[in-house]
Order: sequence, then C-alpha cells, then structure tokens
Amino acid sequence: MIERMIEKLFPCVILTPLDCFWEGAKLQGGSAYLPGRPDIQWTNLDPEQLLEELGPFASLEGFRELLDKAQVGQAYVGRPCLHPDDLHCPPSAPNHHSRQAPNVAQELSGGCHGFSHKFMHWQEELLLGGMARDPQGQLLRAEALQSTFLLMSPRQLYEHFRGDYQTHDIGWSEEQAGTVLQAWQRRFVQLAQEALPENASQQIHAFSSTTLDDILHAFSEVSAARVVGGYLLMLAYACVTMLRWDCAQSQGAVGLAGVLLVALAVASGLGLCALLGIAFNAATTQVLPFLALGIGVDDIFLLAHAFTEAPPGTPLQERMGECLQRTGTSVTLTSINNMVAFFMAALVPIPALRAFSLQAAIVVGCNFAAVMLVFPAVLSLDLHRRHCQRLDVLCCFSSPCSARVIQILPQELGNGTVPVGIAHLTATVQAFAHCEASSQHVVTILPPQAHLVPPPSDPLGSELFSPGGSTRDLLGQEEGTGQKAACKSLPCARWSLAHFARSQFAPLLLQSHTKAVVLVLFGALLGLSLYGATLVQDGLALTDVVPRGTKEHAFLSAQLRYFSLYEVALVTQGGFDYAHSQRALFDLHQRFSSLKAVLPPPATQAPRTWLHYYRNWLQGIQAAFDQDWASGRITHHSYRNGSEDGALAYKLLVQTGDAQEPLDFSQLTTKKLVDKEGLIPPELFYMGLTVWVSSDPLGLAASQANFYPPPPEWLHDKYDTTGENLRIPAAQPLEFAQFPFLLRGLQKTADFVEAIEGARAACAEAGRAGVRAYPSGSPFLFWEQYLGLRRCFLLAVCTLLLCTFLVCALLLLNPWTAALIVLVLAMMTVELFGIMGFLGIKLSAIPVVILVASVGIGVEFTVHVALGFLTAQGSRNLRAARALERTFAPVTDGAISTLLGLLMLAGSNFDFIVRYFFVVLTILTLLGLLHGLVLLPVLLSILGPPPEVVQMYKESAEVLSPPAPQGGGLRWGVPSTLPQSFARVTTSMTVALHPPPLPGAYIHPASEEPTWSPAATPAANGPSNLGSRGLCPATG
Repeated sequence: MIERMIEKLFPCVILTPLDCFWEGAKLQGGSAYLPGRPDIQWTNLDPEQLLEELGPFASLEGFRELLDKAQVGQAYVGRPCLHPDDLHCPPSAPNHHSRQAPNVAQELSGGCHGFSHKFMHWQEELLLGGMARDPQGQLLRAEALQSTFLLMSPRQLYEHFRGDYQTHDIGWSEEQAGTVLQAWQRRFVQLAQEALPENASQQIHAFSSTTLDDILHAFSEVSAARVVGGYLLMLAYACVTMLRWDCAQSQGAVGLAGVLLVALAVASGLGLCALLGIAFNAATTQVLPFLALGIGVDDIFLLAHAFTEAPPGTPLQERMGECLQRTGTSVTLTSINNMVAFFMAALVPIPALRAFSLQAAIVVGCNFAAVMLVFPAVLSLDLHRRHCQRLDVLCCFSSPCSARVIQILPQELGNGTVPVGIAHLTATVQAFAHCEASSQHVVTILPPQAHLVPPPSDPLGSELFSPGGSTRDLLGQEEGTGQKAACKSLPCARWSLAHFARSQFAPLLLQSHTKAVVLVLFGALLGLSLYGATLVQDGLALTDVVPRGTKEHAFLSAQLRYFSLYEVALVTQGGFDYAHSQRALFDLHQRFSSLKAVLPPPATQAPRTWLHYYRNWLQGIQAAFDQDWASGRITHHSYRNGSEDGALAYKLLVQTGDAQEPLDFSQLTTKKLVDKEGLIPPELFYMGLTVWVSSDPLGLAASQANFYPPPPEWLHDKYDTTGENLRIPAAQPLEFAQFPFLLRGLQKTADFVEAIEGARAACAEAGRAGVRAYPSGSPFLFWEQYLGLRRCFLLAVCTLLLCTFLVCALLLLNPWTAALIVLVLAMMTVELFGIMGFLGIKLSAIPVVILVASVGIGVEFTVHVALGFLTAQGSRNLRAARALERTFAPVTDGAISTLLGLLMLAGSNFDFIVRYFFVVLTILTLLGLLHGLVLLPVLLSILGPPPEVVQMYKESAEVLSPPAPQGGGLRWGVPSTLPQSFARVTTSMTVALHPPPLPGAYIHPASEEPTWSPAATPAANGPSNLGSRGLCPATG
C-alpha cells in the first residue's frame, strides 16, 4: 500500500521560486487514497505526521529512512503561504495564524529547495533575473522569475510505462514516447501563454525544447510558395526578355523551356543528394535552389544569345554545332570549375558547410548535364519552329510575320537604299541561268552592276552583331505616287542589350579617364571592405533566427536579458572500464567544475554527479552497518535485526564478483564499500550500482545520470530466508552516463567560445587518462562552430580560389587570364565580407556558406567575359569591347533573373532569412555583375593577355579601306542588254547583307553556301559576274 502511494505521489522535478512557499505544492500532481482520510496530495501531505499515524499499522522503517536521507521533513506544508488567507493554507505554515504576507525577497534569498532539501536546492541564478541588492548584499527585488520543468527522455518515458496496462494495446515504443513528450510540451507552452489575460501588466513567456525544434524545422523547411514564386518570376523574365517583335527571331519559348529545364535539373540534383544520404539544412533549402537556378540560367541565356548570333550563311543543321563551338567551352569551364570548387570546399570540417558543398557540386553537375545535353535539342526545335514560320510560344499556329515579307523589285531599288544595320533582307531580284552543254553545269549570275556598300562603323569599329529584331519589323514602307519606296528602322525596335553594350557602354567604359575612375572606385571599395571586415563579429543568437513579434522571440529575448544559465552535461561513453577509472572520472569532474563559466553548487550541497551520489550512499550504508555490527544487531550469519541500510551493506560486503564463489562472509570485517582513497572496489562497482539504482530513487533522479544500459531491477528483502536475495545481479558495463552542470555568464559569443574551449580541454585531458567524454548541451550545439570558423572559412576560400586558378589555367591554357579571374573573385569575396560588417551581419556557418558560394557565383560573371576576350582579335580595347558585346546581354539577363528569384526571400517571416539570405545574396549578385562587366573588362584592356586565335584570311586594300557609300545602303543596277547565251529567268532569293570584317576580327570558318563579300563584289561598271555552279542532269 505504501509503495503504491509513493508511486502515485512521486513528485516532478520543477525548479521554481514557488518552492520557497507552500504554493509550490500546487505544481505537483498525483494523489493517493487512505481509508478514513481525505485524498492525500502534496498540498496537505505532512510526511512526518503520516508516518506517525501509520506506524502502528505497518512497518515503515525503510520508508522513514528514505525520507530522512532525502531530508524531506514536512515537505511543503511547513513553508509560508504567499496568500495566508487561502482556505487551503495548512495550519503548519509559519504565517497561517498571523495572516501576514511573507517577505518574498527574504524568502528567495539564497534560493529555494524542492521537496528534498538534500537533493533539490535551486540557486538564485536559476530562479531570479534582474536582481537588485542593498549595500550589504541583501536581495531587494528581481525583475524576472523563472520556472523550469525537467522531463524524462523518450527512453525513460518508454521504460517507465512499458508493461503498464495503459500502454498494453497501443504498441508502445520509444518513438511513441517521443511523440507524447512533444505533444505535452506544445500543450504546456500553449496553456502557459494563455494563462494571463491580454490586459495584464505582467507577462508570461513559455518555451520548450520542442518549440526550438519546431522553429529550426520551420527555418530549414523549403517554402514552396517562395520557391514557386521565385521560379515564376524567372520564367516570366526569361520569356519577356527573349521575345522579339519578329516571330522568326523571338525565343520566348526557349526562355521558358530553359528555366523549366534548370528547375528540373535542380530538383533531380537534390533528389540524388537525398538518395546519397546527404543531410539537408537551412542553407540547402533557403540558398541552394536559387543559387543553382541562377548559375544554370546564366548558361541558358549564354547559349540562347549565341544561337541567334550564328555567322551568316551557316546551314541550319550546323547552327547548334557553331553555337556550342563558340560558347560550349565557356559553359564547360564554369561548370567544371564550380563542381571542383564545391567538392574541395567539402573538405572543411563543418557539417553544414560540408553538406552544402557536396549538394551544390552535385546540383551544378546536374545543371551542366541538362544544359549541354538537353537544351541544345530545345534550341534545335525552336529553330525548326522558326524555319516553319510558326508563332513563338504558341507554336501550333502559323506566324503572321511570314505574310509581311516586303517585296523589293530591282527597278524600285535602282536609286534606292537599304537602311543601315539591316542583317537580312528578302528581296525579289532578276537572276540569269544558263546550262552549258559542254560541262552540263548550270550557271546562275546576278546583275554585274549590283554592288554592296557597307554602312558606317560604330564608335569602336566593332561590327560583330546586329541589333535584335527582323527586317520584317524594322522596315517600313512609305508609298507615294511616282515615288520610290524608302525603308526606315524603328528606334525602339533597334535597341537591345548587345546594341547598348556595343554603341554606348563599351565606348564609355574603355576610355582612358573612365578606366582610371573605375580603378579608383573599386580600390576605394576594396579599402572600405577591408575595414568593414574588422567589424564582423562571430555569433548567431537564437533571437536572430526566430521571427520578430512572436511569443518565442519574446521568451528568448527575456531569457537572454535576465538569465544567462545553460544546462549542459558532461557525457562519458563506453570503451573504458568505469570501475577502474573512478579516479579519472573524479578528476574530470573537478577540472570541469573549476571552469570559469560553471556555476558551483552551494557549499552545503554535494556535487550533482551520479558518482558522488553513489559513493556517498555507499558510505552511508557502510556507516549504518558499522553501527549495527558494533551493537551486535548484525552478525556473520544474520542481518535481520539490523537496519535497512545495514542489511544492504551486509549483502554488498559478502559479494566477491566471482561466478564460481560469489559470496565470502569473511569479507564483512575485512572489506569496506569505499576505501580510504574514496574509491569503490572494482569488483563491487557494478553490483553496488544495481543496489543504488534500486534503493535510492531520489538520489538517482537528482543525479540525472541517464545510464545506458540501465542497471537491472533488484528488490531488497530484509526478511528473505532462502538466501536468494543475497545474489545481486551486476549491472552491464556502462556505455553512456552524464554529469549535469550549469553554465553562467554567457552573453557574448566570446564567452561561449571560452567555455567551450575549457570544456574541450578538460575532456582532452581526461582522454589521455583513458576516459572517453564529451560535453553536450545547447551551447555546444549552437556555438561550437565558432571555435575554428574563421580558420575553416579562410581555408575554404583559399582552396576554392586555388581550384579556380588551376581549372581555368588548364582549360584555357592561359595562367595569365586565370590569375586575373582569381584576383577579381578574391576582391568580390573580401568586399562582400566587408559589407557584412557594415550591415551588422554576424559570421556563422550560414554566412560562411554564402561567402564560399560567392566564388562559384563570381565565376559565372567573369569567365564568359575572359573567354570572349581571349577569342577576339585586335587591340585590347577592341577585344574587351567585343567580349562585352557578346556577353553583356546573357550575363545581365542571368543576374536579373537571379535577383527576381531572390526577391521572394524578402517576404519571409524570418528576419534572419531576409538579412542573411536575401540581403547578402542580392549584394553578392550585384557585386558579381559590377566586377564581371565593369572591373574585369577594364583590367583586361590594360593587363589582358594576347589573343588565342589567329587570322584566317588575307587582308586586302578593299577590306582595309572600303569605299564610302553614296547615301549608304545597297544599290541595284540592271544592264540593258544580256549575253545571248543566257536565258532570262526571275527568281526570289535571300540576300544577306553583312558589314565587312575589321582587321584582326575573329573570322568564322566559311560555310559551303555562297556569301556576299565586299572584296569579291565587282565595281559598278566591271565586267565580272558572280556565279554559282551545280551539276546539271542530262536530259538526253
């Protein structure tokens, strides 16, 4: 009966200021029933009085000894009542009769005790925050009070209810126990937050470990709305920026397909990471989808722009090969560089950084495969669509543009001109065909008076590409009676990023004084960033992660302000002999207790470790045995007349630990349970542990040892006559145990780092003595990363830069260019780090991940420009201009699409996501754009290497000095007479007008199709004709 009552009344461990008063009993649940008495609860339980009343009816000596050891006394009924007028305030309360409210500050001075004065002493630092004292050190007031509930672990809860009738039919397991604990904590937080009305002057903040897990889970969870919204914005931008008025030149569907393709590649890469077991974290879910999409979309834009700018006369079936010939190297270089760089970054021993680096490398590889293997097929399908004159996006419908072909007859262009800048012109001309009987070849010629006049060159002489658009939309026709047709281009349709880069941006950027200004500005930015780098602090408070304005944020802010205590544990593992390592365990505890941050226990209380409690308990029963032996109540043959503790000591002293002869009664007088050095005999260690765990539940609970494997259950029966109770099963060798500690005064990251370093040093010293131990707790979980964070960050960045240099040097075969690229990337990283300092963004694992990723992102902005510079001919300025003209549009489009994807992060509920992800990644993208399109071209124009291509044609005087146009454009003239051997035919053909190449320009290999060349164009009055030969089949 007494055992059942104890089980129902066994109290919870609650650290609360209410324990100084009778009201602390109201927090303890449970009740027991005894006939003739009201229900026994902690609010009316006087253990001393209850034992006196039940003494005549039952043997309660063991129970009395248990309460005496724990110093329970009168429990709560002997403490003052906060509200003496409460009808339930017990008569034994000191202020029950006086009805005076107690002096709360005086009662709380020195802390409070739980129901056990020996094991449960709550220090002031655990209960009070914002304390104020008088000059004598007496407590006057406190601004905050704290109550802490200690819960079972899932394993303890599972073991506690295993075999209980309540869990018999539900498949009780450790996982279900964990689910129950989580549900209880969520419900507890909810009830605590609803305890006060909204208009109350006081505030209650509740928090639990499950609340923290929920916050971290929500923080690491992929936001489908943000990801979908960001990708939709990218889709919209890619479609709009690649649309053209001319349906035959429009690539909106290509933009849509490219973004969708990259999105699928990112999803497949993340799925592969999940299959490989790489853990996902906040960086994976919040950064990688947008980072990988930005990198992939850059390559999509580059290929799409290059595909539309194929050399004139390139056959349809060779368009894709020509595109990959020009841009495949650049895409391959950036992708391989990123993969190698991220794989090398995985060598850094920070789990979050390592997981992110591996995932980024895998996703970049999937992007590369999709862009190089699948996207060319998309471009080819779109080319087929344009060749069939179908609408863009809505490719099932025919294009109305095909009906708007302007027919320009030769006689109408006798004195007319074609507008400057037209890339292709469809015209109806008169050609003449003749079949020579001797060679059976058909000869087709154009009029000898036809000649091409090049338009004037642009400011830099760069004539690589024409503006986007089509003749169908750029030409306008003015009709008038008796007047010849005149065609003009629409200025709004002529504008494009490539045109802007060629005609405005590059000429301005590559002027001498502009270069000087650029170098000075970027030098100043680098200097400011170096200063800002000194302002960056390590740290990441939980208040930065939790959304502002929430109840969780309010709790963490109050705790950080008033309470700087953290519950930690020193965990000892298996792999060593606990029984023979007791001295090393005591030394480990002593070293850990001497740390500056560890809160020492009260002088009147023993250290809170299971080994101390275990040893002290053995010393107590040894003393009881010695008294019983001296008084004759215990002899060699009997212990029944002795005390409960004396009988327990008797059973332990006769143990030998030998399976053959387990008992030796001669040891009763020659052996001690604890020797003179304060150590437990190794042969008794695990048997004594079984007895202690079974006989001292309060001491075991206070120690928070959490043994694994748990010692077996053993029931002490003082009156056993069979002798079986003398056989004590030994506990299994321990694989897990822990010493609890409290850390105090931890406000800044430096305080945490100092405490963690001291704890690690203590564990390392114990390891040299053979004890395997490590510290555990939230400080070590969240702040240990800062021990080597800066060193790991520097190592990762240097490794990435070195890999980037090696990859670029090997693939480009140009260390000069690789060095310039690495220089710009290093500047980007330093500047981003410095800007973080000015913005007050602290350094943690997540910003380090972004800083490491900045090298990979920067490669996308720099390598394309550098490769365009290497493959161009001419002076450095001209080559830099041509590189800008080729890459300005795709790089800008890629950056804008990335920014649109990041825009969705700005609406996050987590302020941390906004500051640490959106702001930092946006700044990184802008820095990449500026360094890739402004600084790098300037450096290349000053320090750039020589070109990697050679001239493929012989210069001529006509090419070097083309004739000046008379009015500009194209003039046609038709002779009045024709050779007699030719038959007059009329045919429709496409004449491609292209400006002449400049000296030193990059010349593409000539195609098999005939193209117009000014060098081969005859003079207006020359006799030469242009012809093409083909086989003429015999007709018999």
